[in-house]
Amino acid sequence: MLRHAPTLTTALFVGPIAAGLVGTFLPSLGYLPALGGAGFGFAPWRELFAQPGFATSLRLTLVTGLAATVLSLAVVCLFCAVAQGTPIFRAAQRGLAPVLAIPHAALAIGFVFLAAPSGWIARVLSPWATGWERPPDLATVNDPQGVALILGLVLKELPFLLLMTIAALGQVRAAERLAIAATLGYRRPTAWLKCIFPLVYPQIRMPVYAVLAFSLSTVDVALILGPGNPPPLGPLVVRWLTDREVALYFPAAAGACLQLLLVVAAVALWRSIEAIVAAGGRRWIVRGARGGDGPIAAVLGNLAAIAAAVAVAASIAGLALWSFAAAWRFPAAMPEDWSTATWRRATGELGWPFANTLIAATAATLVATALVVACLENEQRRGLRPGAGALWLLYAPLLIPQTAFLFGVQVVLVRLGLDGTWLAVIWSHLLFVLPYVFLSLADPWRALDRRYIRAAACLGAPPWRVMLGVKVPILLRPVLVAMAVGFAVSVGQYLPTLFAGAGRVATLTTEAVTLAAGADRRILATYALAQAALPLVAYAMALVAPAVAFRNRRGLRVSP
Repeated sequence: MLRHAPTLTTALFVGPIAAGLVGTFLPSLGYLPALGGAGFGFAPWRELFAQPGFATSLRLTLVTGLAATVLSLAVVCLFCAVAQGTPIFRAAQRGLAPVLAIPHAALAIGFVFLAAPSGWIARVLSPWATGWERPPDLATVNDPQGVALILGLVLKELPFLLLMTIAALGQVRAAERLAIAATLGYRRPTAWLKCIFPLVYPQIRMPVYAVLAFSLSTVDVALILGPGNPPPLGPLVVRWLTDREVALYFPAAAGACLQLLLVVAAVALWRSIEAIVAAGGRRWIVRGARGGDGPIAAVLGNLAAIAAAVAVAASIAGLALWSFAAAWRFPAAMPEDWSTATWRRATGELGWPFANTLIAATAATLVATALVVACLENEQRRGLRPGAGALWLLYAPLLIPQTAFLFGVQVVLVRLGLDGTWLAVIWSHLLFVLPYVFLSLADPWRALDRRYIRAAACLGAPPWRVMLGVKVPILLRPVLVAMAVGFAVSVGQYLPTLFAGAGRVATLTTEAVTLAAGADRRILATYALAQAALPLVAYAMALVAPAVAFRNRRGLRVSP
């Protein structure tokens, strides 16, 4: 039965994406009979290019996406180059899980509370340093240049790239290479860039491409932090897709296809730049320069990492403060009065979105974990090893813009009569949960010592009992951590819930993004904090459960 797991997973995983791409591509050429499009042509593209502000939206998309990716990668490389093996690096490793658990929308809302003209930064500095008695007329968020959007994306994507880099560092014997380079007179930053980065980057190339694709196509973060008129291309396409004027569906489909082309072009451009940088890097390595700005690099790398950590912590703290604030007038640095009235008032309103979020995330995570475990077990029993094609397939939902296929998925769901159903919502979440669960669990599952399996088999245990009685208990912590990662990914899904749920399945994420358009800050903070709390609880349970289950068996631990 396990031999059919990869086929079933592929059908559930690739089928909707392929159908969604076709369902978006055909309307982009004017073909959607249900809306009167019976022929093919380029009228939707001409209408797209003729839209007011289209050029600005396109520029914003490219600038913010590329800048966020470059900044995230640069900060990660600089921090690793100067801090690997130091106490601050180990502290960063320990703090990654809580940061990764925070959904994009919740962190973006917290960043608004931090960086807005009436935000926490302005309050702390006013009036003693700025002279402001009232919020200044400055566009520090939703600015036309997209600076706030870039910074918000960096805050969320930097921890992800750092996690991927740390995982890669463990496979290249970085500490030994740095020690050898130090004996040859190389300063730490130069040694890391010359000896470690060329080995690490090929392993984090796909995560970098995923960050680039997300930054170019994000919708929820752009709605919260980006400019509104005109917005980046992603929010603009979603605005047309959800408009009551159905004629806008055709240029919206063209815009979704254009976003896919932008991602493909950006990845190709990035790949070509990689080749140029690699050629220049080889010449730099051969010249043998030992480097002379180690202290400056150390200060910059540590400052950048600390600033990002402080910004994330302050954003979440701001959500907590606003949710319990009774009155908080500018320029007071702290609320003047405290109250639980907002939480009491929101309890009834939070009930259904909270329950919907919990149900969808739990169901999608359980299905994804079952499929991943079945595929990994089939892989081991049959002695298979997935190649590069399987990796690209796994990253497909992370590389393809959501708007490029979710609109087509919605069209398919409408034809099947499944739009707005729980099956559709869970299925759409599964597309994004499954890759993260697989990436989190694959290495620990493959690294398990095969002698445990052979010993159990020699004692007469059938394969299913070996898996459930030996593998799963030993790998309980990695399995639960992978499930927590999948749960957090599902909680943060905005567009899949919006399209597959047809607006009838409200979750904490969809409600928080909607409220971000102009609701009371206290209500908005309550929703965002509740959204952030669910994944954090899941991570805590993933760490506590093995400790409780194996409190008398300390040897049953395999790091995820």
